[in-house]
Amino acid sequence: MKMKLNSLTYAVALASSAMMAPTVSQAAGTITFGEDQYVSVGFGMRGSYTSAEDGAADGGRSNDFNLDSARLYVSGSLNKYIKGMFNTEMNSDESMKIIDAAGIFQFTPDVAIWAGRFLSPSSRANMAGPYYTSGDGYWQNIAARYGWNGGTIGRDEGVAIVGTTLDQRLAYSFGAFEADKIFYYSLGEGASTQTAFNEGDAGAAAGASDDLMYAGRLQYSFWDKEPGYYGTGNYLGQKDIFTIGVFGRSKGDGAISATDIGDYSQYGADLLIEKKLSAGAVSFEAAYYDYDTDDVFLSEQGEAYAVGAGYIFNQKVGWGQFMPFVHYQNFDADNDIETERTDFGVNYIIDGYNAQITAVYRNLEVTNESDDDAFVISTQLQF
Repeated sequence: MKMKLNSLTYAVALASSAMMAPTVSQAAGTITFGEDQYVSVGFGMRGSYTSAEDGAADGGRSNDFNLDSARLYVSGSLNKYIKGMFNTEMNSDESMKIIDAAGIFQFTPDVAIWAGRFLSPSSRANMAGPYYTSGDGYWQNIAARYGWNGGTIGRDEGVAIVGTTLDQRLAYSFGAFEADKIFYYSLGEGASTQTAFNEGDAGAAAGASDDLMYAGRLQYSFWDKEPGYYGTGNYLGQKDIFTIGVFGRSKGDGAISATDIGDYSQYGADLLIEKKLSAGAVSFEAAYYDYDTDDVFLSEQGEAYAVGAGYIFNQKVGWGQFMPFVHYQNFDADNDIETERTDFGVNYIIDGYNAQITAVYRNLEVTNESDDDAFVISTQLQF
Protein backbone atom coordinates (compact mmCIF):
# COMPACT_ATOMS: atom_id res chain seq x y z
CA MET A 1 0.00 0.00 0.00
CA LYS A 2 1.35 3.43 -0.92
CA MET A 3 0.08 6.91 -0.04
CA LYS A 4 0.61 9.91 -2.31
CA LEU A 5 -0.70 13.49 -2.54
CA ASN A 6 -1.85 14.74 -5.94
CA SER A 7 -3.63 17.84 -7.21
CA LEU A 8 -6.90 16.51 -8.52
CA THR A 9 -10.58 16.62 -7.86
CA TYR A 10 -12.73 13.97 -6.39
CA ALA A 11 -14.15 14.08 -9.88
CA VAL A 12 -10.76 13.35 -11.37
CA ALA A 13 -10.18 10.71 -8.76
CA LEU A 14 -13.21 8.94 -10.11
CA ALA A 15 -12.10 10.22 -13.08
CA SER A 16 -9.80 8.80 -15.23
CA SER A 17 -12.63 6.61 -16.29
CA ALA A 18 -15.78 8.12 -14.85
CA MET A 19 -15.53 11.05 -17.27
CA MET A 20 -16.40 13.70 -14.75
CA ALA A 21 -14.76 17.07 -14.34
CA PRO A 22 -11.83 19.24 -15.39
CA THR A 23 -8.45 19.37 -13.68
CA VAL A 24 -8.96 22.90 -12.36
CA SER A 25 -10.33 21.55 -9.12
CA GLN A 26 -9.38 20.48 -5.67
CA ALA A 27 -6.40 18.78 -4.16
CA ALA A 28 -6.90 15.44 -2.44
CA GLY A 29 -4.99 12.76 -0.58
CA THR A 30 -4.99 9.45 -2.43
CA ILE A 31 -4.11 6.03 -1.02
CA THR A 32 -3.33 3.50 -3.74
CA PHE A 33 -3.67 -0.25 -3.14
CA GLY A 34 -2.76 -1.54 -6.57
CA GLU A 35 -3.52 -1.01 -10.23
CA ASP A 36 -6.80 0.95 -10.54
CA GLN A 37 -7.39 0.57 -6.78
CA TYR A 38 -7.42 3.66 -4.57
CA VAL A 39 -9.28 5.75 -2.02
CA SER A 40 -9.16 9.55 -2.31
CA VAL A 41 -10.18 11.98 0.46
CA GLY A 42 -10.55 15.76 0.33
CA PHE A 43 -12.64 18.58 1.76
CA GLY A 44 -13.89 21.99 0.73
CA MET A 45 -15.26 25.10 2.42
CA ARG A 46 -16.88 28.38 1.43
CA GLY A 47 -17.22 31.33 3.78
CA SER A 48 -18.38 34.93 3.33
CA TYR A 49 -18.85 38.38 4.78
CA THR A 50 -22.08 40.13 3.71
CA SER A 51 -23.26 43.69 4.17
CA ALA A 52 -26.90 43.87 3.05
CA GLU A 53 -29.21 46.86 2.70
CA ASP A 54 -32.06 46.88 5.26
CA GLY A 55 -30.68 43.64 6.69
CA ALA A 56 -30.34 44.73 10.31
CA ALA A 57 -33.11 44.70 12.90
CA ASP A 58 -33.11 48.50 13.05
CA GLY A 59 -33.53 48.79 9.28
CA GLY A 60 -29.89 49.59 8.65
CA ARG A 61 -27.23 47.55 6.87
CA SER A 62 -26.43 44.13 8.22
CA ASN A 63 -22.91 42.85 8.82
CA ASP A 64 -22.59 39.08 8.85
CA PHE A 65 -19.86 36.47 8.64
CA ASN A 66 -21.08 33.04 7.58
CA LEU A 67 -19.79 29.55 6.86
CA ASP A 68 -21.74 28.95 3.64
CA SER A 69 -20.60 25.43 2.90
CA ALA A 70 -18.37 22.68 4.30
CA ARG A 71 -17.94 19.46 2.36
CA LEU A 72 -16.10 16.17 2.73
CA TYR A 73 -15.20 14.33 -0.49
CA VAL A 74 -14.45 10.61 -0.61
CA SER A 75 -14.01 8.56 -3.77
CA GLY A 76 -12.60 5.17 -4.59
CA SER A 77 -11.94 2.54 -7.20
CA LEU A 78 -12.10 -1.26 -6.99
CA ASN A 79 -10.83 -1.72 -10.54
CA LYS A 80 -11.07 0.04 -13.88
CA TYR A 81 -14.76 -0.88 -14.14
CA ILE A 82 -16.16 -0.10 -10.68
CA LYS A 83 -15.80 3.31 -8.98
CA GLY A 84 -17.70 5.14 -6.28
CA MET A 85 -18.06 8.46 -4.48
CA PHE A 86 -19.35 9.68 -1.11
CA ASN A 87 -19.71 13.43 -0.42
CA THR A 88 -21.27 15.39 2.43
CA GLU A 89 -22.48 18.95 3.03
CA MET A 90 -23.18 20.98 6.14
CA ASN A 91 -26.81 21.24 7.26
CA SER A 92 -28.30 24.49 8.56
CA ASP A 93 -27.92 23.08 12.10
CA GLU A 94 -24.24 22.39 11.31
CA SER A 95 -24.68 18.62 11.23
CA MET A 96 -23.53 16.84 8.07
CA LYS A 97 -25.81 15.33 5.43
CA ILE A 98 -25.02 12.98 2.56
CA ILE A 99 -25.31 14.67 -0.81
CA ASP A 100 -23.61 12.08 -3.05
CA ALA A 101 -23.39 8.34 -2.54
CA ALA A 102 -23.10 6.63 -5.90
CA GLY A 103 -21.55 3.65 -7.61
CA ILE A 104 -20.16 4.15 -11.11
CA PHE A 105 -19.93 1.14 -13.42
CA GLN A 106 -17.66 1.91 -16.38
CA PHE A 107 -18.58 -0.57 -19.09
CA THR A 108 -16.49 1.08 -21.80
CA PRO A 109 -14.31 4.22 -21.84
CA ASP A 110 -17.33 6.12 -23.20
CA VAL A 111 -20.29 4.54 -21.37
CA ALA A 112 -21.01 4.29 -17.64
CA ILE A 113 -23.99 3.56 -15.39
CA TRP A 114 -24.38 5.68 -12.25
CA ALA A 115 -26.57 4.41 -9.40
CA GLY A 116 -27.35 5.84 -5.98
CA ARG A 117 -27.75 9.48 -4.90
CA PHE A 118 -26.22 12.06 -7.24
CA LEU A 119 -27.08 15.03 -9.47
CA SER A 120 -29.67 14.13 -12.05
CA PRO A 121 -29.00 15.39 -15.60
CA SER A 122 -29.77 19.12 -15.72
CA SER A 123 -28.33 22.53 -16.56
CA ARG A 124 -24.63 23.35 -16.65
CA ALA A 125 -25.09 25.58 -13.61
CA ASN A 126 -26.54 22.72 -11.58
CA MET A 127 -23.91 20.21 -12.72
CA ALA A 128 -21.14 22.66 -11.78
CA GLY A 129 -22.60 23.59 -8.39
CA PRO A 130 -21.26 26.30 -6.08
CA TYR A 131 -17.58 25.26 -6.19
CA TYR A 132 -16.95 25.25 -9.96
CA THR A 133 -18.48 28.42 -11.33
CA SER A 134 -17.33 31.80 -12.63
CA GLY A 135 -18.61 33.88 -9.73
CA ASP A 136 -19.58 33.78 -6.09
CA GLY A 137 -20.95 30.30 -5.43
CA TYR A 138 -24.11 29.00 -7.08
CA TRP A 139 -24.87 32.33 -8.73
CA GLN A 140 -27.83 31.05 -10.83
CA ASN A 141 -29.88 30.25 -7.74
CA ILE A 142 -32.80 32.36 -9.03
CA ALA A 143 -32.90 31.02 -12.59
CA ALA A 144 -31.58 27.45 -12.17
CA ARG A 145 -34.04 26.67 -9.42
CA TYR A 146 -33.73 22.90 -8.98
CA GLY A 147 -30.14 23.18 -7.80
CA TRP A 148 -31.15 24.93 -4.60
CA ASN A 149 -34.82 24.16 -3.99
CA GLY A 150 -35.13 20.56 -5.18
CA GLY A 151 -33.80 17.23 -3.99
CA THR A 152 -30.89 17.13 -1.56
CA ILE A 153 -29.04 20.17 -2.94
CA GLY A 154 -30.18 19.06 -6.38
CA ARG A 155 -29.43 15.38 -5.80
CA ASP A 156 -31.87 12.49 -6.12
CA GLU A 157 -31.80 8.72 -5.73
CA GLY A 158 -31.85 6.94 -9.07
CA VAL A 159 -29.91 5.48 -11.96
CA ALA A 160 -28.53 7.06 -15.13
CA ILE A 161 -26.53 6.22 -18.20
CA VAL A 162 -23.68 8.65 -18.81
CA GLY A 163 -21.61 8.64 -21.98
CA THR A 164 -19.99 10.32 -24.94
CA THR A 165 -19.90 9.69 -28.67
CA LEU A 166 -18.77 11.37 -31.89
CA ASP A 167 -15.16 11.54 -30.75
CA GLN A 168 -16.34 12.68 -27.29
CA ARG A 169 -17.91 15.84 -28.70
CA LEU A 170 -21.48 14.73 -27.93
CA ALA A 171 -22.01 14.05 -24.22
CA TYR A 172 -25.30 12.52 -23.06
CA SER A 173 -26.94 11.47 -19.81
CA PHE A 174 -30.39 10.03 -19.18
CA GLY A 175 -31.89 8.61 -16.01
CA ALA A 176 -34.85 7.80 -13.75
CA PHE A 177 -35.05 9.18 -10.21
CA GLU A 178 -37.25 9.13 -7.08
CA ALA A 179 -37.48 12.96 -6.95
CA ASP A 180 -39.60 13.16 -3.81
CA LYS A 181 -38.30 16.62 -2.80
CA ILE A 182 -38.86 18.75 -5.88
CA PHE A 183 -39.98 21.83 -3.87
CA TYR A 184 -38.38 20.89 -0.57
CA TYR A 185 -36.63 24.19 0.08
CA SER A 186 -38.63 26.75 -1.90
CA LEU A 187 -42.03 25.87 -0.44
CA GLY A 188 -41.01 24.38 2.90
CA GLU A 189 -40.35 20.85 4.08
CA GLY A 190 -44.04 19.91 4.02
CA ALA A 191 -44.20 20.70 0.31
CA SER A 192 -41.78 18.01 -0.76
CA THR A 193 -43.42 16.14 -3.61
CA GLN A 194 -44.38 12.91 -1.90
CA THR A 195 -44.40 13.86 1.79
CA ALA A 196 -48.15 14.32 2.04
CA PHE A 197 -48.81 11.26 -0.11
CA ASN A 198 -46.59 8.97 1.93
CA GLU A 199 -47.99 10.19 5.26
CA GLY A 200 -51.59 9.83 4.10
CA ASP A 201 -52.56 13.46 4.64
CA ALA A 202 -55.97 14.66 3.51
CA GLY A 203 -56.52 16.53 0.27
CA ALA A 204 -55.20 15.90 -3.19
CA ALA A 205 -52.28 13.79 -2.01
CA ALA A 206 -54.63 10.87 -1.37
CA GLY A 207 -54.99 10.36 -5.12
CA ALA A 208 -51.40 10.99 -6.19
CA SER A 209 -49.38 8.50 -8.17
CA ASP A 210 -45.80 7.56 -7.30
CA ASP A 211 -44.22 8.13 -10.71
CA LEU A 212 -40.49 8.42 -11.24
CA MET A 213 -38.85 11.56 -12.56
CA TYR A 214 -37.11 11.19 -15.90
CA ALA A 215 -34.21 13.52 -16.66
CA GLY A 216 -31.78 13.97 -19.52
CA ARG A 217 -29.08 16.21 -20.92
CA LEU A 218 -27.35 16.47 -24.30
CA GLN A 219 -24.43 18.76 -25.06
CA TYR A 220 -22.20 19.20 -28.09
CA SER A 221 -18.72 20.74 -28.02
CA PHE A 222 -17.59 22.50 -31.21
CA TRP A 223 -14.11 23.56 -29.99
CA ASP A 224 -12.28 21.77 -27.16
CA LYS A 225 -14.04 18.67 -25.90
CA GLU A 226 -15.94 18.47 -22.62
CA PRO A 227 -16.34 14.78 -21.83
CA GLY A 228 -17.80 14.44 -18.37
CA TYR A 229 -20.86 14.49 -16.16
CA TYR A 230 -20.29 16.67 -13.10
CA GLY A 231 -18.79 19.63 -14.90
CA THR A 232 -17.68 23.21 -14.58
CA GLY A 233 -19.18 26.59 -15.30
CA ASN A 234 -15.85 28.06 -16.42
CA TYR A 235 -12.43 26.71 -17.37
CA LEU A 236 -10.53 29.77 -16.08
CA GLY A 237 -8.64 30.27 -19.34
CA GLN A 238 -7.47 26.67 -19.71
CA LYS A 239 -9.60 25.74 -22.74
CA ASP A 240 -11.26 27.15 -25.83
CA ILE A 241 -14.92 26.22 -25.36
CA PHE A 242 -18.00 26.50 -27.53
CA THR A 243 -20.58 24.10 -26.11
CA ILE A 244 -24.37 24.06 -26.40
CA GLY A 245 -26.53 21.94 -24.12
CA VAL A 246 -30.21 21.04 -23.79
CA PHE A 247 -31.82 19.42 -20.75
CA GLY A 248 -35.17 18.42 -19.28
CA ARG A 249 -36.94 16.80 -16.34
CA SER A 250 -40.47 15.42 -16.04
CA LYS A 251 -42.46 13.72 -13.26
CA GLY A 252 -46.10 12.75 -13.36
CA ASP A 253 -47.92 14.01 -10.25
CA GLY A 254 -44.71 15.80 -9.31
CA ALA A 255 -46.50 18.87 -7.95
CA ILE A 256 -48.74 18.10 -4.97
CA SER A 257 -50.44 20.55 -2.62
CA ALA A 258 -53.09 19.97 0.03
CA THR A 259 -55.81 20.62 -2.56
CA ASP A 260 -54.38 19.85 -5.98
CA ILE A 261 -52.18 17.49 -8.01
CA GLY A 262 -50.28 18.29 -11.17
CA ASP A 263 -47.43 17.13 -13.33
CA TYR A 264 -44.02 18.74 -12.99
CA SER A 265 -41.62 19.49 -15.82
CA GLN A 266 -38.73 21.72 -16.66
CA TYR A 267 -36.66 22.09 -19.79
CA GLY A 268 -34.06 24.48 -21.07
CA ALA A 269 -30.84 25.14 -22.93
CA ASP A 270 -27.45 26.60 -22.06
CA LEU A 271 -24.34 27.90 -23.78
CA LEU A 272 -20.73 28.36 -22.73
CA ILE A 273 -18.14 30.16 -24.86
CA GLU A 274 -14.56 30.71 -23.71
CA LYS A 275 -11.71 31.94 -25.90
CA LYS A 276 -8.04 32.37 -25.07
CA LEU A 277 -6.62 35.74 -26.07
CA SER A 278 -3.12 37.19 -25.89
CA ALA A 279 -3.56 38.76 -22.46
CA GLY A 280 -6.11 36.35 -20.98
CA ALA A 281 -9.36 34.60 -21.79
CA VAL A 282 -12.88 35.92 -22.29
CA SER A 283 -15.98 33.90 -21.38
CA PHE A 284 -19.71 34.16 -22.01
CA GLU A 285 -22.48 31.96 -20.64
CA ALA A 286 -26.22 31.92 -21.05
CA ALA A 287 -29.12 29.69 -20.03
CA TYR A 288 -32.90 29.52 -20.49
CA TYR A 289 -35.36 27.63 -18.26
CA ASP A 290 -39.07 26.84 -18.46
CA TYR A 291 -40.89 25.44 -15.39
CA ASP A 292 -44.39 23.93 -15.33
CA THR A 293 -46.31 22.70 -12.26
CA ASP A 294 -49.76 22.30 -13.86
CA ASP A 295 -50.72 25.54 -12.07
CA VAL A 296 -50.34 23.88 -8.65
CA PHE A 297 -47.52 26.18 -7.51
CA LEU A 298 -47.61 29.38 -9.55
CA SER A 299 -44.66 30.73 -7.59
CA GLU A 300 -42.50 27.93 -9.03
CA GLN A 301 -43.98 28.03 -12.54
CA GLY A 302 -42.72 30.34 -15.26
CA GLU A 303 -39.70 31.22 -17.38
CA ALA A 304 -36.18 32.15 -16.34
CA TYR A 305 -32.90 33.05 -17.96
CA ALA A 306 -29.36 33.92 -16.95
CA VAL A 307 -26.40 35.50 -18.75
CA GLY A 308 -22.86 36.12 -17.61
CA ALA A 309 -19.50 37.30 -18.91
CA GLY A 310 -15.99 37.32 -17.52
CA TYR A 311 -12.36 37.90 -18.37
CA ILE A 312 -9.40 36.24 -16.65
CA PHE A 313 -6.00 37.91 -16.99
CA ASN A 314 -2.96 35.73 -17.67
CA GLN A 315 -0.68 38.00 -15.69
CA LYS A 316 -0.43 37.09 -12.02
CA VAL A 317 -0.59 39.80 -9.41
CA GLY A 318 0.88 38.51 -6.19
CA TRP A 319 -0.44 35.02 -5.60
CA GLY A 320 -3.06 34.86 -8.34
CA GLN A 321 -5.00 36.17 -11.32
CA PHE A 322 -7.85 38.64 -11.43
CA MET A 323 -11.12 37.73 -13.16
CA PRO A 324 -13.79 40.47 -13.33
CA PHE A 325 -17.31 39.27 -14.16
CA VAL A 326 -20.89 40.39 -14.53
CA HIS A 327 -23.99 38.19 -14.11
CA TYR A 328 -27.71 38.77 -14.61
CA GLN A 329 -30.62 36.41 -13.95
CA ASN A 330 -34.39 36.72 -14.08
CA PHE A 331 -37.31 34.51 -13.04
CA ASP A 332 -40.77 35.61 -14.20
CA ALA A 333 -43.20 33.45 -12.19
CA ASP A 334 -46.82 32.90 -13.15
CA ASN A 335 -47.99 34.49 -9.88
CA ASP A 336 -46.96 37.86 -11.43
CA ILE A 337 -43.85 38.08 -9.23
CA GLU A 338 -40.67 38.81 -11.16
CA THR A 339 -37.30 38.32 -9.46
CA GLU A 340 -34.09 39.62 -10.99
CA ARG A 341 -30.55 39.93 -9.71
CA THR A 342 -27.46 41.62 -11.12
CA ASP A 343 -23.94 40.84 -9.89
CA PHE A 344 -20.77 42.86 -10.54
CA GLY A 345 -17.67 41.25 -9.13
CA VAL A 346 -14.09 40.09 -9.38
CA ASN A 347 -12.51 36.75 -8.59
CA TYR A 348 -8.93 36.48 -7.37
CA ILE A 349 -7.86 33.03 -8.63
CA ILE A 350 -4.98 31.70 -6.51
CA ASP A 351 -5.09 28.00 -7.39
CA GLY A 352 -7.91 27.24 -9.82
CA TYR A 353 -10.98 26.15 -7.88
CA ASN A 354 -8.80 25.15 -4.92
CA ALA A 355 -8.24 28.68 -3.63
CA GLN A 356 -10.23 31.79 -4.59
CA ILE A 357 -11.33 35.10 -3.09
CA THR A 358 -14.36 36.88 -4.57
CA ALA A 359 -15.79 40.36 -4.07
CA VAL A 360 -19.22 41.07 -5.55
CA TYR A 361 -21.91 43.74 -5.48
CA ARG A 362 -25.46 42.39 -5.87
CA ASN A 363 -28.71 44.13 -6.63
CA LEU A 364 -31.91 42.14 -6.08
CA GLU A 365 -35.33 43.32 -7.27
CA VAL A 366 -38.61 41.56 -6.51
CA THR A 367 -41.96 42.81 -7.82
CA ASN A 368 -43.89 44.75 -5.16
CA GLU A 369 -41.50 43.61 -2.47
CA SER A 370 -37.94 44.92 -2.50
CA ASP A 371 -35.06 46.53 -4.32
CA ASP A 372 -32.04 45.73 -2.18
CA ASP A 373 -28.30 45.64 -2.60
CA ALA A 374 -25.57 43.68 -0.88
CA PHE A 375 -21.80 43.60 -0.86
CA VAL A 376 -20.20 40.17 -0.37
CA ILE A 377 -16.63 39.02 0.09
CA SER A 378 -16.24 35.25 -0.02
CA THR A 379 -13.45 32.70 0.14
CA GLN A 380 -13.25 29.20 -1.26
CA LEU A 381 -10.71 26.53 -0.34
CA GLN A 382 -10.49 22.86 -1.36
CA PHE A 383 -7.91 20.36 -0.17
